[in-house]
Amino acid sequence: MSSPLWEFHLPLSPGDLLRGGGPGRYAVQEVLPARELAAPLAAFRAAFRARGALAVLQHFDPLYSLLHHFRAVGAAVKEDALELMMQVVSRHSNDLPAILGDSGLSRTDRTNHLNALKMNCYLLSGLVEAFEMETCKSGLVELDPSGKNKKNRTKASGFSWEEEREPLLRLLIQLLQLDLRRLWSGLVVEEEFVSLMTGSCYRILENPSIGLQKHRATREAVTHLLAAALVHYDHMFSATLKITQMLQHFEHVAPVFAQAVSLWVTEYGLKSMVGELLREIGQKCPQDLARDASGIKGYAIFITELAEQIPAVVLSNMSVLLRHLDGENYMMRNAILAAVAEALLKVLNGDKLEEAARGTRDQFLDILQAHICDISGFVRSRVLQLFTRIVQCKALPLTRFQSVVSLAVGRLKDKSVMVVKNAIQLLAAFLSNNPFSCKLSCSDLVKPLKKEVQKLQEMRNKHRATAAATITPEEEWEAMLPEIRAVTQQLLQPLEGEEEEIPEVEETAESTSERITGLLRKLNYKGAIRLTQKALCHFQGLEPFSGPKEGNEEATILDILKRLYTGLCPHENTEDTPCGNSSPVTKDVMQEEQPQTDLVKQEMLVQYLQDAYNFSVKITEALSLVSKMMYENSVSVVQEAIEFFVTVSQFSVPQAVLGVRRMLPLIWSKEPGIKEAVLNAYRRLYLSPSGDSERARAQSLVRSLSLIMVDASLGTIQCLEEIISEFVQKDEIKPAVIQLLWEQFTEKFQCSLLERRAAVMLLGMMARGKPEIIGSNLDVLVTVGLSEKVCEDYRLAQEVCSAISKLASNPKPALGKNSAPFRLPQTHMLFGSLSEAVSKGFTQPSGHWIPFMEAAVTLIYQLAEGAEEICAHILQVCSQQALEKLQEADAEPGASPSRVSDGASSLPTFLLMHLVSLVGQVALQQVVYLEVSVSTELRRRRILREEQKAKQHSESSAKKQRPRSTGNETTMEEELGLVGASADDTEAELIRSICETELLDGKHLFSAFVPLVLKICNNPGLYGDPALSAAAALTLGKVCMISSEFCDSHLRLLFTMMEKSTLPGVRSNLMIAAGDLAIRFPNLVEPWTPHLYARLRDPCQNVRQTAGLVMTHLILKDMVKVKGQVSEMAALLMDPEEAIVGLAQNFFSELSNKGNAIYNLLPDIISRLSDPDCGVDEESFHTIMRHLFSYITKDKQTESLVEKLCQRFRTARTERQYRDLSHCLTLLPLTERGLHKLQDNFDCFADKLQDPAVYSCFQAVLLRFRRAASKTESKALAEELEQKLQACHSQGLDSAETCQEGNEALMPEPTKRRPVEGSHRQPLSAANRNVDEPFVTPPLRALRNLKHTQKRRPPKKPVITFSSDEENSSEDEFSAELTEEETPTKTTPITRSSASRVR
Repeated sequence: MSSPLWEFHLPLSPGDLLRGGGPGRYAVQEVLPARELAAPLAAFRAAFRARGALAVLQHFDPLYSLLHHFRAVGAAVKEDALELMMQVVSRHSNDLPAILGDSGLSRTDRTNHLNALKMNCYLLSGLVEAFEMETCKSGLVELDPSGKNKKNRTKASGFSWEEEREPLLRLLIQLLQLDLRRLWSGLVVEEEFVSLMTGSCYRILENPSIGLQKHRATREAVTHLLAAALVHYDHMFSATLKITQMLQHFEHVAPVFAQAVSLWVTEYGLKSMVGELLREIGQKCPQDLARDASGIKGYAIFITELAEQIPAVVLSNMSVLLRHLDGENYMMRNAILAAVAEALLKVLNGDKLEEAARGTRDQFLDILQAHICDISGFVRSRVLQLFTRIVQCKALPLTRFQSVVSLAVGRLKDKSVMVVKNAIQLLAAFLSNNPFSCKLSCSDLVKPLKKEVQKLQEMRNKHRATAAATITPEEEWEAMLPEIRAVTQQLLQPLEGEEEEIPEVEETAESTSERITGLLRKLNYKGAIRLTQKALCHFQGLEPFSGPKEGNEEATILDILKRLYTGLCPHENTEDTPCGNSSPVTKDVMQEEQPQTDLVKQEMLVQYLQDAYNFSVKITEALSLVSKMMYENSVSVVQEAIEFFVTVSQFSVPQAVLGVRRMLPLIWSKEPGIKEAVLNAYRRLYLSPSGDSERARAQSLVRSLSLIMVDASLGTIQCLEEIISEFVQKDEIKPAVIQLLWEQFTEKFQCSLLERRAAVMLLGMMARGKPEIIGSNLDVLVTVGLSEKVCEDYRLAQEVCSAISKLASNPKPALGKNSAPFRLPQTHMLFGSLSEAVSKGFTQPSGHWIPFMEAAVTLIYQLAEGAEEICAHILQVCSQQALEKLQEADAEPGASPSRVSDGASSLPTFLLMHLVSLVGQVALQQVVYLEVSVSTELRRRRILREEQKAKQHSESSAKKQRPRSTGNETTMEEELGLVGASADDTEAELIRSICETELLDGKHLFSAFVPLVLKICNNPGLYGDPALSAAAALTLGKVCMISSEFCDSHLRLLFTMMEKSTLPGVRSNLMIAAGDLAIRFPNLVEPWTPHLYARLRDPCQNVRQTAGLVMTHLILKDMVKVKGQVSEMAALLMDPEEAIVGLAQNFFSELSNKGNAIYNLLPDIISRLSDPDCGVDEESFHTIMRHLFSYITKDKQTESLVEKLCQRFRTARTERQYRDLSHCLTLLPLTERGLHKLQDNFDCFADKLQDPAVYSCFQAVLLRFRRAASKTESKALAEELEQKLQACHSQGLDSAETCQEGNEALMPEPTKRRPVEGSHRQPLSAANRNVDEPFVTPPLRALRNLKHTQKRRPPKKPVITFSSDEENSSEDEFSAELTEEETPTKTTPITRSSASRVR
């Protein structure tokens, strides 16, 4: 083959090949037209068959022309060209190993094959890029929304580029795995060729769809192709730059590259690639990244996913990334923190870490803890999530538990909902994975902690005493030395007389040393010295007897004895040791080490218990915070709070029961997710009890549910009833549970009264879901629960009545169902037992008889046929008993203090109270019976009659077959409709007339008791018992419910008692009664509305709470006109009682759902609360307004309020009001239009800007506006307004003294001025402090009535006195009614859908 005259250089751009690059460089001679390409391609195919891959040397131009005209070329030609080029490259790839292995390869052949390789790869890469671009464009623009076009095209042509990519890439991998360096003379493959091959990979990865699961094979092929370039062709530097660029511009490639890099590290050992990439990212300027949010997201995802897959390699390069933790962009911080967490979880985990690894772990944990308080809520939330994973994987050291738990508890107060949610999840994870105990009760932990601390203290004291008492051998030697020296000197003198016995030396020096030491310890100094002398002669040169023989013999002996005794010699005696004395380095050491080890163990135990106790304290602290979150607006936070309490309950934390109770009202939530979360919580807590047998599980379930009901409020029990009825309806409560409850109630086994009561309550709750539970055992309930022993436990009897009441049918039956209501005959044993129980208990003093009586009377009216006759009989029997007691009392000479006397007669107070309560309950239930049961039954019977008539009429019409039957039937239906409507009115009028004319006339039984009730209410001095007064007040309210005429004539008495009574129980009962009357007779109660609002400032907390509840219901049901007096409800937001504050918050939350209600009321509320005479203090005003303004969310409302508040500056009278109004402006989220409103009304407040507080508020408004403003015009407007504010403020300060003098001359001091306009009510506490002081009607009512009566004559201020201290006063002196002038006369009718007559 002849040598070519040219060399093919890979172009930087396709156009470079059209221009001659100089001698020896290949250039395209001619670009063929698109329509003429078929023939040259066929020629190339023929040449390829003949010459192989080198055919491209003569046929490059046609294929280049195809790339040049790619868009204009037909699909078939392009597909043929791609197929041909793949065959060419495949053939070349198969031929190259033999060619490269040929040692005799000529330079010409090498050049030809190199040119052919470059040309073929250039053409194939060009086709890849062209097809890839075409696919991307068709995917974005040409694809039909249904996706049908592409599918049809693919089927029609049989070609799919996405299917062709993967084999093409495999072909290129095969090519690159060859040793191509021999084709280049420099033995280094030129960089342009490597870039050409890898460029196809990067181009494929730019396609957004590459991340889909169906392209997994393509992604793997790209990864292996790039790996081949990295391993064989030194592509690392270029790849690093290209990958970082693509991460910045193509977000979707981050997971793909993370997977690729992970594969390169694990399969190809390219760990340095991770370092290069992370270093490149780490060197990016944080400020530049903060401006390019899109680029950062790619980096963040890449770092996060890479750390998940190869955490150890990322850890070794983590230092280059840590600088970005101080950057502005939160995504980058999140990614690095996630990488830190992965390292902690998968690398720096376990107890066997080296010192350096442990230091790194602690450093990383410090970083994570620091970022729990990050400035970004996203970062705080992410770190809490990471800590949750760490805790769940048990990778958090025990020493960190307390600090992380404390941080998590602190985040419960975070402003961000996400942070709060994740903080709750973290605390739940701490609980589930705590290393301390399965029971985390503070009270249970504190006892063992105190015990072990005391034990530790005793051990420490004992250790100190032992250490102090121990004398060292040196000290003992010093004490013995004088005596030993004296004996030595005596023995060294010449012997006279009888010789002493000298002990024999042992066989060895060691044994002799031990014997000498033993003699010293036995205080046998003489024997020890003699033995030492003998040993010095016997063991010369041996230790310890190697001392100098010449010289001072005494010193030598003493030195040897000292070394032996103090242990400086290795040979010591351990056998002959009296009194427990042993060698200092053996037995003494062992005895000292043992207490030391025990002390360390005790210290560890105490530390463990202390950590457990501290953890329990923190969890208890978290409970109170989380329980408040159950009523947040965020559904996810509420669900997490519920889940948290379920977790806490499983660890026996006592306070968890409070949280479990607190979540009960959420069963009424309108959010399905919250309601289902509550049901699931109770399902997990109670329906899955532990136990070996079904009965054991039933006992556990009953015990748990009974625990909730201990001291539970009525609301809690109603919520629990809703939950249990849901479970019963879904058959989730097993029959064994119901059977156990019946056994518990009937005392089949030993149980307490509380357990019996709980059993009846639970049976009643279940009967709401399935009434047959009670219906099938009604006789058992009556015989056991309402037996002769009923007087022993009225509360049990009351619960029995409540359970039986579940049999009563719904008073409003479902549409289309006209079944008769469930009623029992008068002769049924139930009513006989109830009558007997009520009558028998009437004469016995019991605090629980009245609630039982009320339940019994209610049950009689719900279930009995002729209920009024049964109750009339009960009333007659009880009144007869009262008369008998009265006659007995008259016969007795003296009256006890517990009796009430009226002239010559006296009765026990409790008896009178029982009688009054019975009358009130019967009266109320009689009204309910008429209005609900009788009315519903009348309507049911009428509908049945009408249906029967209509049926008969249609049958007769069909028989007669009238020609105009259709028209007649229509007319008949219309007439029936009219008849039905008028019949409803007729029935309602009948019921009303019975209530108005019959129930309270002289013939009815009630008329005999009404004077008694009125007498007790009118004479608080004579009937001074608090319970009796409260009962009489409630009965008065119940009797007023019967008749509008009776109500109208006694409203004055009712409201007088409500305002003037010194007894909180009376005021509270009358508030409830007034609320019911406001619904039944709204037009009568409407003039007395100010008196209802007045109770919101009652000195008694219970009365305020009752008044808040009543007013909430009345206002939300539109039964009371909402005027400026609603400011009293706003004042409750600062009540000292937390329950009342919660009530007020709930009221305004519900009110905010009623359109623009709060927006309309805000100006009046501001005016009243900022009034110094009857408002609240300034700090409380700010708190209240902050809460109310949180409901103002619409821009139009904000703009309008700005204008209204500015206008109010003109009418404000005091500096306090100026400050309050300006503070309100700071609470509004000001828009540009709002700022225009502020500028338009500048004159309204310009003269008030001299006040520093007012001026600072307006500055705050502008500062807040500037932060939110983005437009230049808006900022200019704010600057202009600020200059005007500054000018007025400075001018005002300069002329402050002059202005002050002018104001003093024009207007008197505010404190001396008494405004005429507005109503100023004082607190009622002064009126209720002393009974002896005269009660003065509050100014509000006097001023109001002054307006009503100013055309007649000015009323005199009445003075009303309760003569409670005078026993013999006349009846007139006991009167407590308001005078006629005090009674409101002007009424404003309130429309209501009631059949009651508007008076």
